[in-house]
Amino acid sequence: MTRLKCAMLFVAALAASGCTSLSTKGGSTAQMNNLLIAEPEASSLRNQRWLARLNHILSQVEDIPNDQRAELLFQRGTLYDGFGLWALAQADFLAALKYKPDMAEAHNFLGIHYTQNQEFIRAYDAFDSTLEIEPTHEFAHLNRGIALYYGGRPELAVSDFEAFYREDPKDIFRALWLYIAKREMDPEQALNSLKRMRDDLDNSRWEVNIVDFYIGQISETELKNRLVLNVHNDQELTRRLCEVYFYLGRYHSFEGHHGEASNYFKFSLSTNVYEYVEHRYARLELDLMHKRTLME
Repeated sequence: MTRLKCAMLFVAALAASGCTSLSTKGGSTAQMNNLLIAEPEASSLRNQRWLARLNHILSQVEDIPNDQRAELLFQRGTLYDGFGLWALAQADFLAALKYKPDMAEAHNFLGIHYTQNQEFIRAYDAFDSTLEIEPTHEFAHLNRGIALYYGGRPELAVSDFEAFYREDPKDIFRALWLYIAKREMDPEQALNSLKRMRDDLDNSRWEVNIVDFYIGQISETELKNRLVLNVHNDQELTRRLCEVYFYLGRYHSFEGHHGEASNYFKFSLSTNVYEYVEHRYARLELDLMHKRTLME
């Protein structure tokens, strides 16, 4: 029996027995038990081989034109980033910009790393540079919005998230981040807005269940029980867990359930899906929670 089948049977057993994995949405506390635990995502052997090849080229070949060297450094940086080696990735993105200062994507990645490091002013500058070079770079709006949100500027974050959302109103994650930022200013208005956005979302995507949980249409237990529906392999399950545990952490953080939120962010991190937005900012969420605890 495969690990995936075991997980599916496990969740089916939970549903049949009526066992509650976590609190329902209306509950004030959560029981952190009977959770699906992800098998951490393994590093791609193909990417490891490509990394070795890039290291050889960059260290052994001297007469590489600046544009090509910048591209090779950027590619190596994205590989380091995918392995969670963020300091090495950042060094390569900075090096790439020395050879090609107008590389929009390198600025964008640097902005993401600055956000993760809570260097928010540098993050804003990096994303501004991205959009100056490539005004149609839609993900720079998402990433700058996230930086503004975590930097304590939700009203400016909303503007970026709205621009990002308008590009594809069917996308679940665009709606979720817009809601998250709006909630900092007016929770009731944000919820009403999310309910309106729900009508346009792509119902064929599994992630729409996260929105349905946020707006109260399904319980937390039901959301978790739906995790394995139409999952085809272990990697797909792990990636779903990375996403759903992050947004459950964000929900419990909103509700003041800090212990539950912390655990969910840790579960999201345990997936090792380094390139996902949810994995990147689960660590930042935990860091900010620790800071708030020290200040209390």
